Amino acid sequence: MSRQQAGNSFRPPVLVSLTAYGADLAHRDGQAALARIAATAGADGVEFRGELQRGHADEVREQREVAAQHGLSVVWSSPEGLWSEAGGLDAAALDRAFTTALALGASRVKMSLGGYRAGTALEPLLPWLRQDNVELVVENDQTARAGTVPPLRDFFARASALGATIPMTFDMGNWHWTGEDPLDAAQVFAADVGYVHCKGVQRTPAKWTAVPLEQSAAPWRSVLRRFPADVARAIEFPLQGDDLVQVTRHHVELLRSVEVPA
Repeated sequence: MSRQQAGNSFRPPVLVSLTAYGADLAHRDGQAALARIAATAGADGVEFRGELQRGHADEVREQREVAAQHGLSVVWSSPEGLWSEAGGLDAAALDRAFTTALALGASRVKMSLGGYRAGTALEPLLPWLRQDNVELVVENDQTARAGTVPPLRDFFARASALGATIPMTFDMGNWHWTGEDPLDAAQVFAADVGYVHCKGVQRTPAKWTAVPLEQSAAPWRSVLRRFPADVARAIEFPLQGDDLVQVTRHHVELLRSVEVPA
C-alpha cells in the first residue's frame, strides 16, 4: 500500500517545500539533508528551491540521489519569473529552470508570471509546454502583477484558448500579501489548480507572516476543500523544533487528514 492510501480511501500526496526549514539550515546542511528529514517523516515528495542552492558542484546530483533513494517525487522551484521586467518571455530563465529540473529528475517546474502583461501572446511559451518529462506549473506570488486574480485569470484563460494545459500552483497564503481573499481566488481557479502551497498566516502590526496551519487566521481547510481530492499539497510554513522529523510528521499527517468531498 502506498503512502497516499489508508484502507480503501485515497490520501492526497503531501510534499515539503524545503524553504519550510529556513534558509539558515538549508545553507548550513544543504537541501539534500533536509529532503532526508522530510522522507523520514513520511512525506511523499519535496520541493527543492533555487534560492536555497549553495552552488556546490555535486549539489544537484546529491539531491537527485537522495530523492530517488527515498522514493520522493520532486518539484523544482525557480526564483525567476516567466516574463522579464520589460514584458518579454524570459527564455533564458526557462532554459535554466528546465535544465535543472531535468538534472534533478523533477516532474514539475514551478515559476511565477514575473512581468507578464494581460493580453500577452503565449505562443512563445509552447515549446516548454511540450516537454515530455517535466510539467510547468505557475504560482501566484506576493506581487500585484503576478499574484492577483486579474493577470492570473487572463493567463490561464489565454493558455486554455491555445489548448495548453498549465496547472496552477495555488499558494493559499500569498493572497493575503496582495490583499485578496483566498477563498474567492480558490473559487475562480479551482479548475486550474494542480498543486497547493499550504501556508498559515497571521497579521502583525507591520506585516503578514507565515505560520503553521493550526495557528492560521485564515480558513485553510475550506480552501483545500475547493480543489479536487488528488491535488498535491505542499507544506510551505515554518517547521521548527528540536525534533524536526516529528514536527514534520505531525504536519504531513494533518494535511493528509483533510478530506475533500467527492
